[in-house]
Amino acid sequence: MKVLVIGGGGREHAIAWKLAESTMVEKVFCAPGNGGMKLEKKCENIAISKTEELIDFVLNENIEFTVVGPEVPLVDGIVDRFKEKGLKIFGPSKKAAELEGSKIAAKDFMKKYGVKTAEYGVFEDSNAAVEYLKNCSYPTVIKADGLAAGKGVVICEDFKMAEETINSFMLEDVFKGSGQRIVIEEFLEGVEASILSITDGDTIIPFISAKDHKQIFDGGKGPNTGGMGVITPNPYCTEEVLKSFDEDILKPTLRGIQEENMDYIGIIFFGLMITSKGVYSLEYNVRMGDPETEAVLPLMENDFAELILKAIDKDLKNYEVQWKNKCSCCVIATSKGYPEKYETGLNIEGINNVSNKVFFAGVKEQDGKLKTAGGRVLAVVALGDNMEEARNKAYEDIKKIEFDGIYYRSDIGLI
Repeated sequence: MKVLVIGGGGREHAIAWKLAESTMVEKVFCAPGNGGMKLEKKCENIAISKTEELIDFVLNENIEFTVVGPEVPLVDGIVDRFKEKGLKIFGPSKKAAELEGSKIAAKDFMKKYGVKTAEYGVFEDSNAAVEYLKNCSYPTVIKADGLAAGKGVVICEDFKMAEETINSFMLEDVFKGSGQRIVIEEFLEGVEASILSITDGDTIIPFISAKDHKQIFDGGKGPNTGGMGVITPNPYCTEEVLKSFDEDILKPTLRGIQEENMDYIGIIFFGLMITSKGVYSLEYNVRMGDPETEAVLPLMENDFAELILKAIDKDLKNYEVQWKNKCSCCVIATSKGYPEKYETGLNIEGINNVSNKVFFAGVKEQDGKLKTAGGRVLAVVALGDNMEEARNKAYEDIKKIEFDGIYYRSDIGLI
């Protein structure tokens, strides 16, 4: 069968690669894909982005099912349009995608259905928000309501920083509308965890846990990025933590999805905070995380195409997802200057010298050469019998890759 993957980042490369492993899949079309994805076996890039054109392509090519990688098309309702045409697509409806599209909607959903989460306030007026900040304890967390490419959450150490963040979000409008409404949230002290999960609306099956490293610099310093690396499994996700996650977060979330009639078939990503007071839900994403996907999928034993079809057919109840008894370490190489200004169009050398898996993100092909085309350029992923082995393999390989200004953290997996 032929399948379509929508998107062109490292996450979509990992999804396409995993689908291509399936004996059931003869062709993976990537829309638009990137310069590195087109080198993957069975994969072909197509320069289509508009929903109606994608629908026509799927109909003309007899595509079995479509997987949506990024959040924006999901929030815009691409799943609803495909289903109106009777096409199989893996992703939540527009209504369900609000769980990521609006931080306020997500927090209100959590509160309504008893999902354990931090206390919060919602504001549409900057003056009211600043007044509220005067009585907050610090640090405190400010979140843009809408999509902000992973950069709409700021941990504010004091009132001055919080006021500046309010001004940036609401008055300067740095997120072009997404920060006009905000959430001010209680700061939770602890360790973050990411748990990707698959759902058919009746069952949620959590994947193996992961730990993202969001800040740009070693030691968790500097501004947040889209993610500088991931380890899997997350060493802080003990049996006790996972039991608490199941009871206090997963089960009430599933109840809410069902009671709200959300038509949710796809991935639900739980962003968690593990604290001394228990496990809390920070946020939902309605698609696979990036770079969590690059670390998690190489550990999956199952045929990914079969798993997706089970979800689409609402048949996950008795399905078991199995995992390699290994650890995974994913290290992201970025352009110099990311997450602020950076150059593109730089030659990437040394890929052929790498022994482990490379997933490409901000990469284009030009004159037969791979060149940088974004902030997060690529991910090197290695597996090992323990985290130390996986980590050593990943760093040994990333040192073989060169482009002008290449940057990566040196401590992925150490904290």
